Amino acid sequence: MKVVIDSAIPYISGVLEPYFEVVYKAGAEISNRDIADADALIIRTRTRVCRELLEGTKVRFIATATIGCDHIDIEYCNRQNIVVCSAPGCNARGVLQWVAAVLHHFIATTNTSPQEHTLGVVGVGNVGSLVSQYARHWGFRTMECDPPRQRREGGEFYTIAEVAQQCDIITLHTPLDSTTHHLIDGQLLESINKETLIINASRGGVVDNRAILQSGHRYAFDVWEDEPNIDGKLLAQAMIATPHIAGYSIQGKANATAMCVQALSTFFDLPLGGWYPQGITPTSPNLLSWSELCDSITTNYDILRDSNTLKQSGSDFESLRNNYNYRKEYF
Repeated sequence: MKVVIDSAIPYISGVLEPYFEVVYKAGAEISNRDIADADALIIRTRTRVCRELLEGTKVRFIATATIGCDHIDIEYCNRQNIVVCSAPGCNARGVLQWVAAVLHHFIATTNTSPQEHTLGVVGVGNVGSLVSQYARHWGFRTMECDPPRQRREGGEFYTIAEVAQQCDIITLHTPLDSTTHHLIDGQLLESINKETLIINASRGGVVDNRAILQSGHRYAFDVWEDEPNIDGKLLAQAMIATPHIAGYSIQGKANATAMCVQALSTFFDLPLGGWYPQGITPTSPNLLSWSELCDSITTNYDILRDSNTLKQSGSDFESLRNNYNYRKEYF
C-alpha cells in the first residue's frame, strides 16, 4: 500500500513506513500524478482536494490534519466512496489561548475589566464552547450564537443580529460554508457599534475583509481573505494581526497528527489505534482566573510579537506561517 503525506505535518515521519510505501511532498505541490497509485492521502489545507486531483487515482482514504474540510470536495469524495476524516477539536486549546491573548491585550489597552464587556461567541463548537466557558469564568457576560445547534438542541442561543446589537466584543469560530461566507458583511457592520472589537480565528471568508476595512471597526484577525496575499491597509489597521497560527500549538499539532494516524489505522486495520507522538505531553486543562491569566499570558504567548512581525513583513505571510515556532499550551 502507498500513502502520500504533506511533508509539513509534524511528528509523523517514520510512523507509517512499516506498513506503507510513504511519499512526503509539500502540500501545495501534491498532484494527480503523485497520488495515482496511492491508497491514502494525509494533508493539510494547502492541498485542495477536488475531482481534478483525485480522478483516476486509487485513493480511498483521506485524512486532513485540520479541524475543517472546506479544502476538500466532500460531495465528490462521497460519490467515489472515498472516506474523509478530519481532526475536530485538535487545536481548540491553542485557539482558546490565542483568543485569551487578544482579550488580555484589549482589556489592558482600554483600561477596563471583563465585567464591563459583553462577548458574543459565534459558533459554539469545540473552540467556541471553550472560549465561552473561560470568558464567563473570567467575568465577561457572554452571548452564544450557533443556528445549527439551536435547531438541533433548542436552548438559549442568540441570532447574529442580536449579537451585533448587544455585544462589544464578537469572536468568530464557525466553519466556512455557504451560510457563513461573509457572515460579517457591510450591512451587519452598520448595526455594530464602531467601538466593538471583532475577532476572527475561524476562516478568512467569514468576514468581508474589504467591508471591515471601510467600516472603521476594530478587529483582531488570525485568518484573512485571499491569504497569503493580505491587503496592506487591512493589515496595518488591525489591532492584532497574525498569520493563521492561532491553533499552532505543540499539543494541537500532536493531536491532529495522532487523530489522522488513528483514523488511518482504523480504516486499514493497523496496530496504531492508540498512537501519540513520543515526548509530547497532552495539555492538562486548568481553569485560570482572570488575574492568573494576566500574570501568565505574555510570558507564555507574546501575541504582540507575532502581530508586529506580520505587520512589518506582510509579504512573508506564508513563510512566517510555515516556519512558526509552535507554542506550548499551558491551560
